Amino acid sequence: MTTSDAFHRAIALTEVHTAFGGRAFEAQPQPVPWPKAYGGDTVAQSVAAALRTVDDDRALHSVHSSFLRGVDVEEPVHYDVELIRDGRGFSTRHVRGHQHGKLAFMATASFHVPEAFPAHGPSMPAVPSPESLRSSAQALEGVEGADIDYWSHGRSFDMRHVPGPIYVEVEGGRAAHQAVWVRSFDRLDDDPRTHQVAIAYVCDYTILEPVLRVLDLPWRSEGLITASLDHAMWFHSPARADEWLLYAQECGGIADGRGLGIGRFYTQAGRLVATVAQEGMIRPGRPL
Repeated sequence: MTTSDAFHRAIALTEVHTAFGGRAFEAQPQPVPWPKAYGGDTVAQSVAAALRTVDDDRALHSVHSSFLRGVDVEEPVHYDVELIRDGRGFSTRHVRGHQHGKLAFMATASFHVPEAFPAHGPSMPAVPSPESLRSSAQALEGVEGADIDYWSHGRSFDMRHVPGPIYVEVEGGRAAHQAVWVRSFDRLDDDPRTHQVAIAYVCDYTILEPVLRVLDLPWRSEGLITASLDHAMWFHSPARADEWLLYAQECGGIADGRGLGIGRFYTQAGRLVATVAQEGMIRPGRPL
């Protein structure tokens, strides 16, 4: 059964006492088949924490994050939110995520009071409709393993790849680009902030896949290790994460065991919603 429970559990914040001077929250990472938590958990939790500290008249427009240590899925993460600035048009927050007494994550988030202004963005690529593509569960039918169950049903979002996924093999060849249709399995509430957090949550699942495509490394490659290093995200316009969004992605460069993924979210009507850039560590487990 596929539901959005993991996403809802991940962003369920508990406000806690802090001597830091701002506000503080705790959130529980969600189980994954690997030793360390999914990076989107951490990004979304930090975004949700920062959003809790700003007025309703302003929306998140950018977040810049650094992953410093792997996050243990068994323990909650403590997020301190520093209220850097509240101006007439912009607010800035700095978020620090701690676990086991050590700093694991940092992010700076900026918020803006929306303004009427002309919009422009790169055109959405022409791709098949999501209804014509296989879901992850359909693409992995007949393959067994805890990782397969997670990819098929455990990530709160339906994901449909163009030209095809890279779970067990790299479908579609060693191209430096791909696209993924995404939407939550369940309908979300109508708060625009929920949908921003959801997009921040889902963006990390596939952003490094164009890098892995170039290297001909499916996720199931023996010995493969990846880790998010830094992450930047800009929100251009509101959209619902429970309606299909196209996540168009490309490899921005590979060197020294690091790869850069760049992605853009579009509505089905072609409106640019958000831009993502993320660098990750790649340890292939075999000679390239």
